[in-house]
Amino acid sequence: MNGHNVQIRVRYSETDQMGVVYHGSYVPYFEIGRVEWLRNKGVSYKKLEESGIALPIVSMHINYKKPARYDDVLIINTRLTNYAGVKIEFDCEIRNENEELLTTAHFILVFVDINNGKPIVPPQYIIDILKEVI
Repeated sequence: MNGHNVQIRVRYSETDQMGVVYHGSYVPYFEIGRVEWLRNKGVSYKKLEESGIALPIVSMHINYKKPARYDDVLIINTRLTNYAGVKIEFDCEIRNENEELLTTAHFILVFVDINNGKPIVPPQYIIDILKEVI
């Protein structure tokens, strides 16, 4: 199964004075979704970094449709949409408990060598996981 869901509750510090989630708070929400997607597939981001590999975002597009509010429970769905050599792409969406679509996003990330910052092909075990779900 390619898609993975994770739930979070909106904290007060993530909102503006109107109790609406501040637009910048969505980036960490989507990060939670991607990290948990990887963990669900058996890839620890921490171990990836310890092995000298980072996975920075090189492109992101976020589309805000409806506001999330303080204390809402949000469901973050993350799906891998493409893997090509050093690059992976994810589509994400956030829904509320009523299953209303609030936000969508597309991310492109690149595997890089932490020591020199240059793109690298991921280890074979990650390639196998990515090819299995694409």
